[in-house]
Amino acid sequence: MSYRRYHSAKRGRRAAAVLALVAVGLVVAAAGAPAGAPPGPAVAAPGVTVAGTPVDGLTPAQARAVVAEAFSRPLVLGYDGRSWQRAPAELGARADVAAAVRAAVVAPTGRNVPLRITYSRGAVRRWAAAIAASLDRPVRDAEVRLRGARPVVSKSQTGVRVRRKDAVRRIAQALELHARGPVALPVRRIEPELTRASVGPVVVVRRKSHRLVLYDGMRRVRAFGIATGRPSFPTPLGSFEIVTKQRDPWWYPPASGWAEGLDPVPPGPGNPLGTRWLGLDVYAVGIHGTPDAASIGYSASHGCVRMQIADAEWLFERVRVGTPVFIVDA
Repeated sequence: MSYRRYHSAKRGRRAAAVLALVAVGLVVAAAGAPAGAPPGPAVAAPGVTVAGTPVDGLTPAQARAVVAEAFSRPLVLGYDGRSWQRAPAELGARADVAAAVRAAVVAPTGRNVPLRITYSRGAVRRWAAAIAASLDRPVRDAEVRLRGARPVVSKSQTGVRVRRKDAVRRIAQALELHARGPVALPVRRIEPELTRASVGPVVVVRRKSHRLVLYDGMRRVRAFGIATGRPSFPTPLGSFEIVTKQRDPWWYPPASGWAEGLDPVPPGPGNPLGTRWLGLDVYAVGIHGTPDAASIGYSASHGCVRMQIADAEWLFERVRVGTPVFIVDA
């Protein structure tokens, strides 16, 4: 065989071998898939999420169903053990799920695809208003009343008020961030100024029995003998409070016929007010000491409540401006 014929034969054998390998590959490929089958659907890459909802490995149809279900979950607001919930659709919320899924299917590994939504601000405001209507309550201070001749203190109430603008803002943020809560409801608590624990001293003057009783809230502390107004100048009945406290007061004659022509009296042993004065919110009437100890137990004053000087000094240290004083005909 010539050199030229040898090399031509060698090239022919190589070409035949290549053709044989291609044929084998086609046979194997044909055995692995049915003839005429379309290519498989695209799926989202590993770690891909839509608004935080995992869709990796899902087809577009599967991803749309998963994202739509996650978006439709109710939004929950909570406060102090109570909760309120609304489906996003009830708040006029709509999500463009299809566009987000299309982006997710072609997104790179680990990408979080945003989900664009719209909602009704009016519906959100109405929900916040409905919650406020069910939760708001006014603040209420404790009140001191008499039952018989004893003080009774009502319970106070802490006020609660939903901060409506903040509530609308938080609901909108939860919808936009696809958070479903419970989202803390923004509430303002308003504490009462006066409670049962803070009522403090209460004075009850029993006019007929010539007794003054000091209470701490509803607890009896101490009772004293007193003098009250004579029949022509009775100690007034009713509910009052202490509006002024004076140590070693001056006595000034009131604008009354019985005091006409009298001069003011400075502090000292002969002062008609003794050493302490607790003025009430009624003209020229107060609780005070007296140098006339013999008048205690009688209706002897011109309307004031007289006490032994030592008793008035003791009481002075335990009451304050604003202390309620009840004068009863008992």
